[in-house]
Amino acid sequence: MDIAVCIKQVPDTTEVRINPETNTLIREGVPSIVNPFDENAVEEALRLREKHGGKVTVITMGPPQATEALKQTIAMGADEVYLISDRAFAGSDTWATSYTLATAIKKLGKFDLILCGKQAIDGDTAQVGPGIAEWLNIPQVTFAVKVEVEGAKARVERMLEEVNELVEVPLPAMITVVKQINEPRPPSLKGLMRAKKAEIKILSATDIEADQTITGLKGSPTRVMKIFAPPAKGGGERLSGSTDEMVTTLVNKLRERKIF
Repeated sequence: MDIAVCIKQVPDTTEVRINPETNTLIREGVPSIVNPFDENAVEEALRLREKHGGKVTVITMGPPQATEALKQTIAMGADEVYLISDRAFAGSDTWATSYTLATAIKKLGKFDLILCGKQAIDGDTAQVGPGIAEWLNIPQVTFAVKVEVEGAKARVERMLEEVNELVEVPLPAMITVVKQINEPRPPSLKGLMRAKKAEIKILSATDIEADQTITGLKGSPTRVMKIFAPPAKGGGERLSGSTDEMVTTLVNKLRERKIF
């Protein structure tokens, strides 16, 4: 079976800086990693390939530096990788991003399954995976903790708040995965050598035949009007005395603040 995995390169830092003019993340000079949830998606694709055969193709949209993230997936065992990169994609929101990735997937060929991490740790929207499914008009299952493929169908166990749900969908389908689904494998020595020599294929807006009226900042229907870091939390207050006394004091303080 042929599987496409969409990944994202995200900042590897807790000290994220914001451009005050554009309200976007400043990525220049900031170390980057593969979005952790996307690593689980790559791992799941590799496990399905090992069981059913086929090919794993990894795709990302981003600036030229995103090639490093793709090389990591090659080291893990991905067969092919593609960087979708063009100035026309700059400033894309989740709508424009999912359109661009879906367009690239259609251009690259037919896939039995498309996997994504449930969300990116820099945006936390969880919208791109489902958006890809909508653009491609295929079934989608989110928050997958287990995926089994049987013929032309996938049986997926998805994580909900209190219970897990078992669903079955026809292929092709799009599935987003959570971290509990697996433990990503470390790159092998052979994989690292292959990644070092790999030439990343870069596709532009023209290459994938994207409609540039719905890509990038101009094609994004949403705008970030303001973004800021929340104030640091204080050190709190220590209570003293016996257990009963501390409980009474705590309850009184909560009542004073109308929390309890």
